[in-house]
Amino acid sequence: MKCPFCGALNNRVIDSRLSKEGTAIRRRRQCLSCGRRFTTYEHVEEISLMVIKKDGRREPFNRQKILDGIKKACQKRPISINKIESFIDELEQGYQESGLKEIPTSDIGEKVVRKLQEWDKVAYVRFASVYKDFKDVSEFMRELKELLSHKDEK
Repeated sequence: MKCPFCGALNNRVIDSRLSKEGTAIRRRRQCLSCGRRFTTYEHVEEISLMVIKKDGRREPFNRQKILDGIKKACQKRPISINKIESFIDELEQGYQESGLKEIPTSDIGEKVVRKLQEWDKVAYVRFASVYKDFKDVSEFMRELKELLSHKDEK
């Protein structure tokens, strides 16, 4: 492991611990050249997921994009960041465990939309308006009417 301070390759492990989540090993190292200490994390190499975009392009799965989209939809709503991150962790883990290497964005979007609909109707409509690519106000109103009719049924 290369020292981030002096670039030397000679170092020793001082301490190793399992991370809080149990998904990584945290190692404290000391550079034998400059004497400074630094931390490294060892993770299991997971299957690299690819996302199939609407236009057929493929790109690596990026949890940050999903997080950013959900955070925008949930802005000023009573949904904690921990709740959002837990959902994304579950989502990503589910895809990893499925063995699939490619996931259509439509599948990801549908799961996010369903979760937001369960959590908060305003966040749901915000996300759906972008995800479902509403072209005009009438499409937006149709979605709201459908949402309200489901509310009346309950």
